[in-house]
Amino acid sequence: MKTTEHKTLQKVSVLTLVGIVVGSMVGGGVFTLPRSFGSATGVLGAMIAWIIAGTGMLMLAFVFQSLALRRPDLDSGVYIYAKTGFGNYAGFNSAFGYWASNVAGNVFFLVFTMTTLGTFIPGLGEGNTFLAVALASACVWLFHYLIARGVRQAAAVNRIVTIAKLVPIVVFIIVVGFAFDPQIFAANFWGGETRSVRSLFDQVTDTMLVTTFVFLGVEGASVYSRFARRREDVGRATLLGFLSVLAIFAAVTMVSYGVLPRAELANTHPPSMAAVLESVVGPWGATFISIGVIISVQGAYLAWTLINAEVLYTPATTAVMPKFLARNNKNHTPIAALITTNVAVQALLISVLVVRDALDFMLALDTALSLVPYLFAAGYALKITITRETYTAADESERRRQQIIAAVAVLYSIFLLYAAGLKYVLVACIVYAPGTLLYIWARREQGMRVFRPAEAVICVALIVAAIVGIVLISTGYLTL
Repeated sequence: MKTTEHKTLQKVSVLTLVGIVVGSMVGGGVFTLPRSFGSATGVLGAMIAWIIAGTGMLMLAFVFQSLALRRPDLDSGVYIYAKTGFGNYAGFNSAFGYWASNVAGNVFFLVFTMTTLGTFIPGLGEGNTFLAVALASACVWLFHYLIARGVRQAAAVNRIVTIAKLVPIVVFIIVVGFAFDPQIFAANFWGGETRSVRSLFDQVTDTMLVTTFVFLGVEGASVYSRFARRREDVGRATLLGFLSVLAIFAAVTMVSYGVLPRAELANTHPPSMAAVLESVVGPWGATFISIGVIISVQGAYLAWTLINAEVLYTPATTAVMPKFLARNNKNHTPIAALITTNVAVQALLISVLVVRDALDFMLALDTALSLVPYLFAAGYALKITITRETYTAADESERRRQQIIAAVAVLYSIFLLYAAGLKYVLVACIVYAPGTLLYIWARREQGMRVFRPAEAVICVALIVAAIVGIVLISTGYLTL
């Protein structure tokens, strides 16, 4: 019975998987790139940042491609790789952290939508008014209804939306590219008054959270792999999606430096792509981009909600999450996981009424929470190249190549933790620590031992870090 259901669900094509990857990554972040980069660095720093981010994320894309082929028995990639490589508690934290980051990301998408609509409807303000929260809440449950009708139908909608939202971005690149002024570009070459290696390093570091945020979703096909027609489609979709999106992100950033001074880019109102296009073609450009933002962000919200339901559902089938989360409805949708996800989104959405800068806070929270799952996945890829699991003597050259790729991915993930800074690492711990209660619940449901000695030590360290974070934030030493 279970096998028959699994085969029935494996009907998603490689193009739909590419759509999920692109749909997950091309969300609200791309429309904020001119402002984010303009406030952090100049042309040189941006080039270096995209080289670092592109290389690091490409290595992660290769990691997911390799693991999809070498361990085809492992579904829901981000979670299952951590569990298989480092134990149940690591797997739980990977799944929970990934899920929590996506909840914050979905709230970002909703607030960004309301902020954009606020240009036309003053009552929506910066996305943090009562009217904005009410309208965003309606969107949450509308999407819930759509996805509950069937995952495959929602995935098909995501594919259509992905095509639609790419149109304004491509138009932006072409139009702004024709208006490109080499003198403005040259004036924006250096970011700041100090021209030193240290200054440049700081500028590049300041862009890392943004570049990571816009690349979140590179693993989308892997997470959704149980629906693939062919296992090799997962790797192909990951690489095709990544390379397409990297080209888009880099182009949007660079052409923007050629039409407005860096100081003006830094002061543009979100979505900053609208201000850049408006400076070239007039007011209709801002409206055009705003429409693109709404389509893009809602498409990304759909893609991430699909992924997030899977992230809770699959661990629940292996006793890492409470078993109630494994319940499906008649349409084979993981309904309990979907409801839990949307309730969490709704709760966090209400919090924007009191958060000082909801948009930036949700972006940073989403990124910080996602770093540990990426590190675990890269760490598992490195581990199997060291233990030679799945590799034969004939695969030695391939093993060495994959070992280098995995090592670079691990180093990049660690660098991202450094770039995030102590504040956001502690905020992530504040979220991770209480999540352990779900893990304890699941283990006791199965009558299993909760922690191994090493896991208990990690749990205590996590709780201590969370307490430190709460104290520092409540005393005003760290501000959000």
